[in-house]
Amino acid sequence: MDNVRKHICEIEKLTLSQYATLSENTKGRLRECEPCQLRSEFQRDRDKILHCKSFRRLKHKTQVFLSPEGDHYRTRLTHTLEVSQIGRTIARALRLNEDLVEAIALGHDLGHTPFGHAGERQLNQLVEGGFVHSLQSKRVVDILENNGKGLNLTFEVRDGIANHKYDDCPATLEGEIVKYADRFAYINHDIEDAIRGGVISNADLPKDCIAVLGESKSKRINNLILDMVKTSWDKPAIQQSSDFKEATEKLHQFMFDRVYLNPKAKGQEAKAVKIIVMIFEYYMKNIDRLPDFYKSLLEEYPKDRVVCDYISSFTDRYCVRVFSELFVPDGWTIL
Repeated sequence: MDNVRKHICEIEKLTLSQYATLSENTKGRLRECEPCQLRSEFQRDRDKILHCKSFRRLKHKTQVFLSPEGDHYRTRLTHTLEVSQIGRTIARALRLNEDLVEAIALGHDLGHTPFGHAGERQLNQLVEGGFVHSLQSKRVVDILENNGKGLNLTFEVRDGIANHKYDDCPATLEGEIVKYADRFAYINHDIEDAIRGGVISNADLPKDCIAVLGESKSKRINNLILDMVKTSWDKPAIQQSSDFKEATEKLHQFMFDRVYLNPKAKGQEAKAVKIIVMIFEYYMKNIDRLPDFYKSLLEEYPKDRVVCDYISSFTDRYCVRVFSELFVPDGWTIL
């Protein structure tokens, strides 16, 4: 059975680009462990992420719209799956390591807060040293998962998770792919959700951007992938053509101006932020009320960071539930 993993590594060497990250060349894990008999190192990381609790919680975390009424709006989980699909398509076309891309993509948002970027911005103001969801995702896989043992992932996956924001510089081309796939996914599915929610219409989209990228979500994503593959083919870099880069950046700015800061899409954010502030202040004053696992972290990490770890793990609905338990009086009846 040892030959199965070795055979996978041989296939990588024979089929992948000279610029691909081979699983047998990983820089290793935080702690040494026996290799899997059936899976490469990156395949193993993908499975560790897929089966962890933080991944399951993504299904109840906000993408853009807080508490949307409807079954078809994106959550943090569906966003993650779309990033994975886009990233894998690009990696396969460029003959880069698809397993590494998938592992990074599935783990890139594990540290995201309840209530989306509104929650992230608020925790960033509350905790010493700030809060960035990409770095929190790395903290989740390194420390917080598996009852404090972490997932013990490879360097390449951890690096890609920590450096998936657009201005970051991941160490591998596979990490670069996820960085772009993340942007391609959220711009286009957020457009679809915003149209569904009546925040914008198709006619509002910048016509010069649409002329370059495409008129529909599927055409835009397909064209973005084709452009990236063509521009990056057989090169030691992942990049867009100048026309597509300019159109993507302009469409991104349009989304900030018309959707991400739109009161109709963000009408509940003030309430959500207040909930986070009140819960944070409560646990800072009542640190002994934290769950035992988080109290154990106090031996090594500052109090505000541990409280932040706890709150950032919440789903939206669990955050509301904790708020209710802490601050809303129980009902009573006369017996």
